[in-house]
Parts: sequence; C-alpha cells; structure tokens
Amino acid sequence: MFGTESSLSMFLNTLTPKFYVALTGTSSLISGLILIFEWWYFRKYGTSFIEQVSVSHLRPLLGGVDNSSSNNSNSSNGDSDSNRQSVSECKVWRNPLNLFRGAEYNRYTWVTGREPLTYYDMNLSAQDHQTFFTCDSDHLRPADAIMQKAWRERNPQARISAAHEALEINEIRSRVEVPLIASSTIWEIKLLPKCATAYILLAEEEATTIAEAEKLFKQALKAGDGCYRRSQQLQHHGSQYEAQHRRDTNVLVYIKRRLAMCARRLGRTREAVKMMRDLMKEFPLLSMFNIHENLLEALLELQAYADVQAVLAKYDDISLPKSATICYTAALLKARAVSDKFSPEAASRRGLSTAEMNAVEAIHRAVEFNPHVPKYLLEMKSLILPPEHILKRGDSEAIAYAFFHLAHWKRVEGALNLLHCTWEGTFRMIPYPLEKGHLFYPYPICTETADRELLPSFHEVSVYPKKELPFFILFTAGLCSFTAMLALLTHQFPELMGVFAKAFLSTLFAPLNFIMEKVESILPSSLWHQLTRI
Repeated sequence: MFGTESSLSMFLNTLTPKFYVALTGTSSLISGLILIFEWWYFRKYGTSFIEQVSVSHLRPLLGGVDNSSSNNSNSSNGDSDSNRQSVSECKVWRNPLNLFRGAEYNRYTWVTGREPLTYYDMNLSAQDHQTFFTCDSDHLRPADAIMQKAWRERNPQARISAAHEALEINEIRSRVEVPLIASSTIWEIKLLPKCATAYILLAEEEATTIAEAEKLFKQALKAGDGCYRRSQQLQHHGSQYEAQHRRDTNVLVYIKRRLAMCARRLGRTREAVKMMRDLMKEFPLLSMFNIHENLLEALLELQAYADVQAVLAKYDDISLPKSATICYTAALLKARAVSDKFSPEAASRRGLSTAEMNAVEAIHRAVEFNPHVPKYLLEMKSLILPPEHILKRGDSEAIAYAFFHLAHWKRVEGALNLLHCTWEGTFRMIPYPLEKGHLFYPYPICTETADRELLPSFHEVSVYPKKELPFFILFTAGLCSFTAMLALLTHQFPELMGVFAKAFLSTLFAPLNFIMEKVESILPSSLWHQLTRI
C-alpha cells in the first residue's frame, strides 16, 4: 500500500509545469475543434453530430429499443395518415399576389445586383406555366408548339425570343384568303387569332413597367377570349377539344386576373375590384388561383371593411384551406373595433372586455397559423420581395402577406400596438407546437427546408420554433473555455498551478486510498502481500 502511495507521489513530483501547460493547451485545442465542428454541423443540419451518432449507433449497442420497429404493426395506418398530412402541409402554393418578373423583380435586380428569385422558385413557375398554358394538341398549331418549348426554356432571353417568333409565325399564317360569296371572285382577308400565351410571356418578362405589361395583357385578352369562345363550342366533341377548352379557360382567367392586378398597381383600385368580382362570378370553380386574396387586399386598400367581412364570411370556413391572408385579415377586422382605445395598463386593471377578448383570440389564432408574420408587421425583421411561390404557415407566406398588408395594419389606429402587446401570448397556449396544436394541426417541421429553397440566400429565414442549442455544443463550449483558462493560468503561474494540480490529484485519489486502506485492514497481511505480488 505504501509502495503505491510513494509511486504516485513520485509520479506527481516528476511532473513539471510545462507538462500541465501542454496538457491543458492540448485539451483546449481539441475541445475547440470539436466545438467548431459541432456548431457547423448544427447550423447546416439542425442537429448535433455527437447526439445523432449516439442515438443512431450507440443506443442499439447498449440495448435501446427502436420505437419504429417495435410499434411498426400498430402504427402502419397512422403513418400513412401522417405522411398524407405532411405532404399537404408542405405543399408549395402559387403566390396569388406575385409580382411581375420584368416590371418588378428585374428592376430590383438592376438596382441592387441581387437576384430576388431562386432557381427552385422559377422552376416551379415554369412547371405551372406548362400545366396551365399547354395541352396535348399544341403541336397542331405552330405558334403553340413554339410556346410549349418556350415555357421549358431556362434562359429568359430565349423565352422572349420564342414568344416574338410565335407572334411572327402567327402573323404570317393568319392572313387567309376566303371567298365572300360562294362561286365568287370577290375575296377578303380573314385574320386568325394571335397567340395569347406569347403575349402573356412578353407581359410578364419583357415589359419593364406595369403600364407596358397592361397593354400586352389587353392584347392577350383579345386573342385569348376568341380562343376560349371557339373551344367552348367544341368542348363536347372529344377529349382533345375538352383539353383545349380547359387550357383556354386557364389562359383567360390568368389574363383577366393579371389585368386586375395591373389596375390595382396603377391606382385604379375600384376598377380592379370590379374585375375581380366579375371574374369570380364568371368562373366560380377555379379556386386554384385564390383570386379572393387579391380581392381582400384591394378592398382593404379602399377601406371597405364591410365588404371585406362579407368575403371572409364566405372563405373563412372550416372546410376550406386557411392562409395567412384569411387569418390575419380576420384578426385585423376584430382589432379595428377596439384598437383605437386599447391600453395594456387599463386592460390589466379592469380586465379585457368581450370585444377585446375576441380581438386577442383572433390574433392568437392568426399567430398560431403563421407565427412568422408579426415580426414583419412590427418591423422587427426587414422585408424582401415576396417569392412567386409560398409555403403556407412558413416564412415565405409571411413575407408575401406582410409585403402587401403592412400598410393596411398601419392605417388602422392602434392595431399594431394591440398586436405587439398580445401576439407572444400565443406560444404559452402551445408549448410544444410540433407535437400538438391548439386551433390548427401541429406546426409542420418541413417549413424551414422548403423556405430555404424558396427564399434568396441573402435573407435570414425565420425559424419556428427556435431550435435550442444541443447539450453537446454547450458542453464542448464549456470544456473548451475551462481548459483554455487552465492553460492560461498554468502558463502565467506555473508553480502555483502545479501545487493546485497536485492537491487536486491527491484529493481525487483520496477515496481510492481510503478504500485500499480498509481492504488492507480486513484482509490478512500475507494474503494482501500475495495479491500485490500478482
């Protein structure tokens, strides 16, 4: 026993201060490298590398049970339901208030040198155009065949050139001589309709102002209306004619909606409202364009709050999909009734009235649906141009909503103050939003990944709920800081730190020495001598 103690004391006495400096410095370096790697991995993948490895590889070795395998037979139906829910929640939607590429997005690029649209977003738009503006019989008409290829083209200049080519070909082939009277030598020139989709592409991408885009859309309307009327008469003659009519309907609705948006941009808001209402009456089943959201924004600009309430009564229904526009507009109308007289101090003294409680509940409902919006409305985060596609309940939808509706909230006196005082209370009702919701389904976990694809790289994507730093990052940060401090102190005060190190090691081995003394006192000396020799 005494030999062990003497060898330990001799070992400690032989350690020089340089050894302690090297030991602590090396420990600090290694823990620092681990910390840097862990932080990089967390920022890129949203999880701790050490934690992921331990869960994936060490838990099975230690006898952990894989819940997915143990509950496989019980959760097969539930998995299919949750997968369907996840797909529907993470579906990317066309932004009903999307800007004009040539007149607005490109002007932003010319001024700032930044690209406001991602390749993923523009690729989704190209797919939408192919779905809405093409059909299987396009190869029968040369202009439509050219436009079918143009929608697939990635280069903007190539698309614009193809649109001009389609118009030129159609112009050459449109002048057809037909007899005015049978068996007569009197002839007339009959003008065939021009290519509406070519005008759409030029209005969207070549026009540099909204006024130019409106002129091109009016030409597109003239061509598209003629095609729609002809295909409407032939739609029951076969599946080919039915597909053409469906395509022509999509083209006509798109043109009229964009014309209404041009009028709204140019300040003719009442005209835009009339065009939107007429369009919704003429095509009530085409809800995929979400024209009612354009109508709500225009009515708010006119401060026609009664009409806004009437639109909400029709579309804010439990059976219809929600959106930030629906939820936050409903909250704005209820806040408008009480916001001008609302005071948090007075409300804390006397309590909330029924109207104030309704307004607060509407704000909580809206914030639960999309928790990213308040920071943009309260100007806690800077806005960027909205993308052409949005993810409902995501940061992209919040940007698209706040970009157009911030002015409407500012116009209602006290509305932003009420929002500022009450919106964070939503999170107390849903402490675990990824597991259980209050008024809506649990918040989807896929929004961050999809928003990073939709939003430009210079924008800091809003993440909800905020991811807490993993334990191993905090642990390695503490370890790195502690060992670095020890290395610094050992380098500055080598003798003193040597004394502390020896005292620490002696204290650390004290319980072991105590146990060995007890064992030596219990066992016979001869037996202990034999064990030590072994």
